[in-house]
Amino acid sequence: MASRKTDKYSVLLPTYNERENLPLIVWLLVKSFTQSGYNYEIIVIDDGSPDGTLEIAKELQKLYGNDKIVLRPRATKLGLGTAYVHGIKHATGNFVIIMDADLSHHPKFIPQFIKKQKELKCDIVSGTRYIGTGGVYGWDFKRKLISRSANFLAQFLLRPGASDLTGSFRLYKKDVLQKIIDSCVSKGYVFQMEILVRANQFGFTLGEVPITFVDRVYGESKLGGSEIVQYAKGLLYLFATT
Repeated sequence: MASRKTDKYSVLLPTYNERENLPLIVWLLVKSFTQSGYNYEIIVIDDGSPDGTLEIAKELQKLYGNDKIVLRPRATKLGLGTAYVHGIKHATGNFVIIMDADLSHHPKFIPQFIKKQKELKCDIVSGTRYIGTGGVYGWDFKRKLISRSANFLAQFLLRPGASDLTGSFRLYKKDVLQKIIDSCVSKGYVFQMEILVRANQFGFTLGEVPITFVDRVYGESKLGGSEIVQYAKGLLYLFATT
């Protein structure tokens, strides 16, 4: 039980137009950590959302306290990768959890991540949609096919030692994540993929926990044609340089 008191988990939540989702994801996170007894902070990194996401975050901070809800906004949309770089600078935990703010990732899996990390003493725990009870809900056949194909192609080209290279729900030892981030060059969706490729290069250890990914309830998906092109370019870059 000593580690429950000494370990602290910093959750990085990049947001852009998530005013409907933010209150619920924060409530679920607070509930999960409170019930499991682990120390935590939630760092909201809003990229100048025009829908008032930051104002909602400020209200949540009043509700849960400055020590639990940490606001580190940026003036404009600068990309997912740089949001994590920005967030980790302000993280005071010795572990960092990265997840989406749109309810695609349920906080109920976090205690399983923590348990797996403690069992294996591993550097990273990654949520996976592609083994065991993992899966995806709310996607049509085309979206599932794109995801599966993207992951298969990445597996074939990069051999990352992870079953879900394109996922983004993970737990890291903070110093490990910092070292990996310092070596990464990607900024967008490819950033998540590059993290595991670099981790494999460094010889960091990985555990996996099956998760169910649920398509967003509120708001619009950020995945479009430009992101797919960005992914393809990033994949080829990683293949050429790793």
